[in-house]
Amino acid sequence: MDHETNLAHITEQADALRAAAVAAGPDAPVPTCPKWTVHDLVAHIAGVHHMVAEAQLLTPRDSRPERPAMPEDWDELLAFWDEWRARMLERLNTDPAKEVWGFIPGLATAGWWGRRQAHETAIHRLDAEHAAHETVPTLLFSPELAEDGIDEVLRLISPFRARLKRPEVTVEGTLLVHAADAGRVWLLKAHNGVVEVGRIEDSGTETDASLVGTADAVYRAVWKRPSTAILSGKTELVDAIQGG
Repeated sequence: MDHETNLAHITEQADALRAAAVAAGPDAPVPTCPKWTVHDLVAHIAGVHHMVAEAQLLTPRDSRPERPAMPEDWDELLAFWDEWRARMLERLNTDPAKEVWGFIPGLATAGWWGRRQAHETAIHRLDAEHAAHETVPTLLFSPELAEDGIDEVLRLISPFRARLKRPEVTVEGTLLVHAADAGRVWLLKAHNGVVEVGRIEDSGTETDASLVGTADAVYRAVWKRPSTAILSGKTELVDAIQGG
């Protein structure tokens, strides 16, 4: 997705997250994040959006922005988030190639952050929906957004987190990930604590496990949220996906 589309997704998903959070109320538990209330969820996303807004003013050589104290009052917390979300979007509305501070060395640009926050906000929107409703729609995210989110987790987030956790990550093998309605297939390879994504060489490629479903379902699954995606074969290979 291009930078402008990512910024539009941030706005759409943040508005939906806010509406679900208000509907649930600050004290409601978040089933998909068992240690959190909705207040905790909103404080988290507000803190992230504050960090990203401040990152746009920094260079790759600077230190991580400091996290401010979050308001305890619910209305004040919502206002804080509104302010910093708007500031983040304003600062991201720039050349996507602009280099800024980021937590993955060598990758962070305004465009990278736009993509990252489209998915950060979408997944936490899903958390808010689980807090607000007993039944969450099975098709919540467009194939375009979901496909891009799967790609980000497999190609960027999982390899980075696996490097941080070595040698803790010991699962090994190959996992085929198929977002059927998006027409996308990925081949995740885990070996000796390293996670990488390769190409499917042909339709007869044999793998140790598969994760298959709509892009929406697979997107939820790779972020360790409840999903209708089907996992088969050596199911422990899903642990090589470092979402969630």
